[in-house]
Amino acid sequence: MAFSLQERQILGLQGLLPPKIESQDIQAMRFQRNLKKMTEPLEKYIYLMGIQERNEKLFYRVLMEDIEELMPIVYTPTVGLACTQYGHIFRRPKGLFISILDRGHIRSILDNWPETNVAAVVVTDGERILGLGDLGVFGMGIPVGKLCLYTACAGIRPERCLPVVIDVGTDNETLLKDPFYMGLYQKRDRSQLYDDLIDEFMEAVVDKYGQDTLIQFEDFGNHNAFRLMRKYREKYCTFNDDIQGTAAVALAGLLAAQRAIGKPITEHRILFCGAGEAALGIASLITMSMVEKGLTQDEARKKIWMFDKDVKIHCIIKISVTLVLYETLVTLTCCLCAGVSGAGRLFTHDVLKKMGTLNKRPIIFALSNPTTKAECTAEDAYTLTDGRCLFASGSPFDMVTLADGRVFTPGQGNNAYIFPGVALAVILSGVRHISDTVFLEATLADQLTDEELAEGRLYPPLSNIREVSLQMAVKVVRFVYANNMAFRYPEPKDKDTFVRSTVWDINYDSFLPDIYEWKGMNPAPDH
Repeated sequence: MAFSLQERQILGLQGLLPPKIESQDIQAMRFQRNLKKMTEPLEKYIYLMGIQERNEKLFYRVLMEDIEELMPIVYTPTVGLACTQYGHIFRRPKGLFISILDRGHIRSILDNWPETNVAAVVVTDGERILGLGDLGVFGMGIPVGKLCLYTACAGIRPERCLPVVIDVGTDNETLLKDPFYMGLYQKRDRSQLYDDLIDEFMEAVVDKYGQDTLIQFEDFGNHNAFRLMRKYREKYCTFNDDIQGTAAVALAGLLAAQRAIGKPITEHRILFCGAGEAALGIASLITMSMVEKGLTQDEARKKIWMFDKDVKIHCIIKISVTLVLYETLVTLTCCLCAGVSGAGRLFTHDVLKKMGTLNKRPIIFALSNPTTKAECTAEDAYTLTDGRCLFASGSPFDMVTLADGRVFTPGQGNNAYIFPGVALAVILSGVRHISDTVFLEATLADQLTDEELAEGRLYPPLSNIREVSLQMAVKVVRFVYANNMAFRYPEPKDKDTFVRSTVWDINYDSFLPDIYEWKGMNPAPDH
C-alpha cells in the first residue's frame, strides 16, 4: 500500500492494490490499534510474528516505538509460552532446522538458506528453554526472539541474522506423545554423534560465512553449555548468552546498586540460589570484577556462595556446608541474594524479611525466567523490606506502590541490555574470539541517572534501549581495538559515528530504477 504510483506501474502492481497510497505512519497506526484490541499475550505474539513475515520494516518500527510494552511479547516471558505452544500456533517456518539425521550434509543445508551475507547466528538445541526445560525443536522461538532484539535494539540488519535449532531429539515425554510436535520423535542422542554434529555445524558456518561470524549459543543444557563454550571459545567467534550475557547484566545491576549504596563491590557477600550455568557465569564475572578492584582471586571467591536445589550450600571454591537458605543468610550476612534457580518462589517471606533485617539496603535479584519461575515478586521484595531493597528480575514486573504512597519501578535484569550491543561491536570490528573481558567491559552503571536510581531502577528504561545498545557497542568497539582483538581495518577514527552509520533503516526503500537522460548526445543522422 505504500508503493508510489510510479512504482506500482513499473512493478506491474497497478490495479492489484487499492488506489490509496498509504504512508508508513498510517500503517503503523493500524498495526498499533489492532494490537491494542488484543488482550492475550499469545494472541499478540502470533499477530506480531505475522507482521514480521509480511513487512519487516513496519514490524521493527512498531516494535522500536513501543519496545517497553512489546519486548515482553516478542521475548520473555511470552516467548516461553509461544515455545511451549509452537506446534499448535505454527504458521510458517522461520530459521534453519538441522537434525542429527542430517550429519554429513550441514553445509548443503546452509546453502539452502537464501541469504549469503550472514554475520550472526543464534543456535539452540532446545534442551533448557528459559526455565521451562526440554522443548526440543519448539525452542526455535528463542533464536528467533533473540535475533529480533539484535535488530530492534542494536540496528543489526535482519537479513544478516540466522536463527538455528539443532534437533537431536527430546526427553520431554509430553512432546513425544504430542501429534503436533514438529521434531524427531526420539530421546535425546547423548552419544559421540551429538558432538560430531555440533562440530560439523560450527565448521560449516565458518566455511560458509567466514571466521568472524558470530555464533551465539542459547539455552543448551548445563552439562553441554560450559563444555561447548570451553571447547569453541578459542577456535570460533562465539559466546553463550545464558552464561556470559546473564553474567554481564547481573554485574551491571550490582555495580548500579553499588552506586546507590555507596559500598564497593569488594565488600559485598553474595548468595546464589541456583548453581547452574547462569549462576556460575555471574559468579565468575563478579570474581573477575572484584580482582580488577584489588582482591586476590581466593579473596573474591570466598565472598560468593551458592545454594542448589538440593538445599546444599557451597562456596564457589567448593567448601561445603549443609544449611538451609534462611540460616545461611544469617550465617554469612549476605548483601545480595541472587536467584537463578528456575525453581519458582524460593525467596519466601521469611527470607526477604531477614534480608531486610541484615542490610540497610538489601539487594535482591530474582532473575529466573519466565515470570512464574522468578524467586519472588517485586511487590513482596519491596513490601517485606519496607521499600529499602534494590530489586531486579529477569522478566518484567509492574510498578509497586507501598501503603505509604511510595512508588518503585522494578529493574529488569534483561540480557537485551547486553547482547545486542556486544554483538554489533563484535560484528563491526571483526573480532574472532570473544574474551570474558569484553563482558566485563559491557557495564551499564554509567548510563543510569541519579533520578532513575532514586526510583528504584538498577537499569536504564527499556524505552531507551536502542541508545543504550549503541553506546554499549561504541564502548566495546573502543575496547577491542585498544586491546588488539579487532581484525577489521583500517580502524575507524570516530567510533561513535562508525557504529551509528551502520544502523539499519526502517524507512521503506524506493523501488524506482535510476532514470536519467544522456545530456549532449547527438541524435542519429537521418538516412
